Amino acid sequence: MKFSTKAIHCGEEPNLKEGGCGDVVTPIHLASTFARTEIDKPTGGYEYARTGNPTRKALEKRLASLENAKYGLAFASGLAAETTLILALLRNGDHVIVFEDLYGGTRRLFDRTLTNFGLEFTYVDATRPEKVEGAIKSNTKLVWLETPTNPLLKLCDIKAISKIAKEHRLITAVDNTFASPYLQNPLNLGADIVVHSTTKYLGGHSDVVGGAILVSNDELYAKLKFNQNAIGAVPSPFDCFLVLRGTKTLALRMDRHNYNALRLAEYLNTHPQVEKVNYPGLKTHPQHELAKKQMTGFGGIISFYLKNNVDAKIFLSKLKIIALAESLGGVESLINQPASMTHASLTQKERDRIGITNNLLRLSVGIEDVEDLKADLEQAFQGDNYA
Repeated sequence: MKFSTKAIHCGEEPNLKEGGCGDVVTPIHLASTFARTEIDKPTGGYEYARTGNPTRKALEKRLASLENAKYGLAFASGLAAETTLILALLRNGDHVIVFEDLYGGTRRLFDRTLTNFGLEFTYVDATRPEKVEGAIKSNTKLVWLETPTNPLLKLCDIKAISKIAKEHRLITAVDNTFASPYLQNPLNLGADIVVHSTTKYLGGHSDVVGGAILVSNDELYAKLKFNQNAIGAVPSPFDCFLVLRGTKTLALRMDRHNYNALRLAEYLNTHPQVEKVNYPGLKTHPQHELAKKQMTGFGGIISFYLKNNVDAKIFLSKLKIIALAESLGGVESLINQPASMTHASLTQKERDRIGITNNLLRLSVGIEDVEDLKADLEQAFQGDNYA
């Protein structure tokens, strides 16, 4: 099946067998435990809802199909997925190489929580594969990538870095949240693990929090599945239902996100009050050709630097359609200031080194009419509040 068909049907095949009721939409199974007729044979393979749930199974099958993976695992949040992954695969003394530009919550997890358990993290400019290879040590076990990155929209060559990792017997994990499975499939490019915050494009409506891990390697899956149950950071059946529903329109939404974002990026790129625009779809982006090579579209996220004469707080306060809020990937447009919101947990020194300054804004472009979004931005730029 092609992507749009899988996004609707995989995991939700109607049960037309005797005893089945032919549900076209997977029901929300709320049972916390499952009765059995024999002590050693769970009915239908289900015994306790933390271990497995029919609604969650449908979602995991759907997400695996979209990433061309053999296995899918759903979690209560993106960070729950990341934490389970790290605890399942790494041990005290292990070393991880990380793309230096990434979600602030991931960096907080790595630097402020997991370092307490003897793990070591080295941050590199993964836009250059040789930097990743140069950071490999005898205790390195994992390479952690985001592409495009949050919030600077940098890209790394998944295929090249995965090849380097395999040569050194390392695992490559890719956070594919910004691209979504519709635009990029890291497993096809050689990565071992894909991670998602299903809160974002997969859910798509800003009404659910969730995460996912997708793999095809049997050994990795066994470790991750054991720890999904052992740690227990699993989503509720209702959350699984919401993400299942969201995936059905993913292809349609992503096409509109792409369309709107490219036009707003072009508008901002020539605006006299904008210093610089980060968007892989612009020919001025340093990795535009790589984006065309490993993605099928450029995504719905833009980040841009306001010129020094523009007060970011005043600009943000004047927006009427675009909401000032964290998160991304919903049908509505959202904007934030990473330095004081999504990446506030980084030190000032870390933010300055990466380029997350106070005049940097991240715009998650929704699926509204693009002319309305452009007009909203334009009216926020106008007025006597700027020097």
